[in-house]
This record gives sequence, C-alpha cells and structure tokens, in this order.
Amino acid sequence: MLANKRILLLEDDVVDVMTIKRAISQLHIPNELIVKENGEEGLEYLKQCKNLPGLIFLDINMPKMNGIEFLQNIKLNSQWAKIPVIILTTSKDQQDKLATFNQGISGYMVKPVDYSQFKDMIGTIKEYWNLSEHPY
Repeated sequence: MLANKRILLLEDDVVDVMTIKRAISQLHIPNELIVKENGEEGLEYLKQCKNLPGLIFLDINMPKMNGIEFLQNIKLNSQWAKIPVIILTTSKDQQDKLATFNQGISGYMVKPVDYSQFKDMIGTIKEYWNLSEHPY
C-alpha cells in the first residue's frame, strides 16, 4: 500500500484501533501505522511531518475535531490535499457521506461488526492502493 509511506489513522476508539492493527498485521501490510485520537492531533502530526503519509484512515465521530472538520482543514493545504483519505466509520448517515465526499475523500467504508468482514474490507483497500497510480 503506497510503498514506503506511512498510514495515518485518526480513531478515538481503542478497540477499533486494535482491530485495524490486527487486520494490517494479518494482511502483511508493511506500512508504518501512525495513530492519532482526533483531528487536532492529526493536524499537529501533519504540521510536523517531513514525509507525509501515503494514506489516511479517518473516523468521523471523534472528540475535539471530528473527521469532517479535519477534512476541511487538510483541503486548505495543497500538499495535504493530495493525500488519499478513506473514511472508516460506523456512520451510515447520508449527511456524513455527502459532507465527506464533498471534501474529496477517496472512499467511505462503514466498519463491519464481524472481524472477518472487516479484514476483507482492509484487504480490498490494500489491493486497490497497490494497483492505483499516485501523484507523488
């Protein structure tokens, strides 16, 4: 998945973080996973980052700064705006889908409750980004 690039995960739920880490490990995704608990921490990370992540996994419902607010902020920076963002959320709300797609996300995935289905979803994302061309 975007060879040699980090994956930035913005997720405040510890169980979801562990589930994502487990799936990444079992799928042998070698990319370093950087975890931040909210949009504010994600922006601070990007400000200090010398090598920008190749992909952002973003939850919508987070404290301090939610995923939609985070998206609005990164789209203001020409370098950050190029980073593919995939929403990983429990929200099936049509307003959330519209708000995130209007901010130019690369995908909107509703987290399955079943781990096997979740792992398959992450595997599909891995395959897509392994095949996809990138601007940087």
